[in-house]
Amino acid sequence: MSQYGAYGYALHGASYQSILAHYYRGTALATTNPSRVVRVLLATGKASFSGATAAGSTILKAAQTYTVTALSSGRLAIMGSAGRRVGPTFAAPLAVTGSTVTGSTVTASTTLTVPGVGTYRGALEFRPDGAGGVQTVDAVSLDDYIRGVVASEMPSGWALAALEAQAVAARTYAITTTVGGNGYDLYDDSRSQMYGGVGAETPATDAAVARTRGQIVTYAGQPAVTYFFASSGGYTEDIQNVWPGASPEPWLRGVSDPYDGAGGDPYHQWSEQLGLSAAARRLGRLLKGKLIGITVTQHGASPRIIQASVSGTRGTSTVSGGALQGAFGLLTTYASFTTITTNLSSGRVTGSVFPGRAGTTFWLQTFSSGDWHTVGHAHLGNAGRYRLAVPGPGTYRIQTLHLNGPAVASTKLNAALLRFAAHQQLSAMLSLQRGNGPALPTGRLARYAWPLAGHRRPLRPLPLVLRPARLDHRHR
Repeated sequence: MSQYGAYGYALHGASYQSILAHYYRGTALATTNPSRVVRVLLATGKASFSGATAAGSTILKAAQTYTVTALSSGRLAIMGSAGRRVGPTFAAPLAVTGSTVTGSTVTASTTLTVPGVGTYRGALEFRPDGAGGVQTVDAVSLDDYIRGVVASEMPSGWALAALEAQAVAARTYAITTTVGGNGYDLYDDSRSQMYGGVGAETPATDAAVARTRGQIVTYAGQPAVTYFFASSGGYTEDIQNVWPGASPEPWLRGVSDPYDGAGGDPYHQWSEQLGLSAAARRLGRLLKGKLIGITVTQHGASPRIIQASVSGTRGTSTVSGGALQGAFGLLTTYASFTTITTNLSSGRVTGSVFPGRAGTTFWLQTFSSGDWHTVGHAHLGNAGRYRLAVPGPGTYRIQTLHLNGPAVASTKLNAALLRFAAHQQLSAMLSLQRGNGPALPTGRLARYAWPLAGHRRPLRPLPLVLRPARLDHRHR
């Protein structure tokens, strides 16, 4: 699910049920126990807390801040403000709470604070972290956890249907993935999904969680993994094309995302321009000789790159979309690459566009009075070559396929630029996602190398999926 796309659908009157059905094909909604416990890693190293009233049978003062220390024996000790131990030593896990945790159910009564981290519902559990410190885990009911997720993943001012879709997707994701930690199931960041605890809760997102209480996405009667990400660039992707080696899943197939640009989506389109020498340095061993250009030879369900050819003066290399993404630091493989070379000599601009199709229109522009102005146009010839007379002395460039070529003048006769434009997914579900992890990672956005919609921080990245900017009408 694209978060910006979901917002766009909500603005067009779609319900959260129809939004989820669009992005997760062939699925249905069911319910799970909203009070089931999930365990989220909050911190490792130093451990402290306040707000607790009990640690086992040891009574604690809610207003006091305590620290937890790992002993050489493997047990844990609670230390008071004066540095004195409070109560006996404890076997791991040590649970401190103002709540009752019984089996797989949490009954919350107070909130607990981890200084420097946040305030949380549920219970805090502590274990030695294996490096001399202590890991802090929040054992919290599923829907209280989702209250701390929704506003961390999506702006709380967005339309209610989008927030409801996010709540169901996040709830389903929480119970269908695990990071396999020692005593915890999820991280509190984009390695799983963003979780801000009580500090992230808002009336609007709480309402979305309450209105979808316990609801999850299922396929063939079973909970279905619900990857999500900030922006798709207009089309999501089949899961096996996002993570090579992943098994195809019928509900995780690429679909059109017509409203992905809603809300001023900063990831929906972008472009970047490089000199050929800079592009060649980034390509490194992927390039043979001097760079001529890059041609995409295989796309996924969307325009994302599966395979491409890097053409150099000494030969051609076949590379994956992921290799190009890594070389250029893109946040997604939803990208296109165009090389434009330009020379100005003897009153003519000449050069080539790679890849370029004969008959494609290009515009000749000159720079004057602080802006670019169109002064002529023609069509590319064979192999993308072009040639056009200029009206007089000045600085010129060509513009084609919504891309600007390098500027040239009589004092600078040769220039070449590699311009690439990447159209995104936060990507996640590429991103959708940002992140490290196994071949089939547990983080949607992070793993999609896509930023999250909530990342004004920067989202989930996320990964910029960009399209070339549209030409200004006066430059057409």
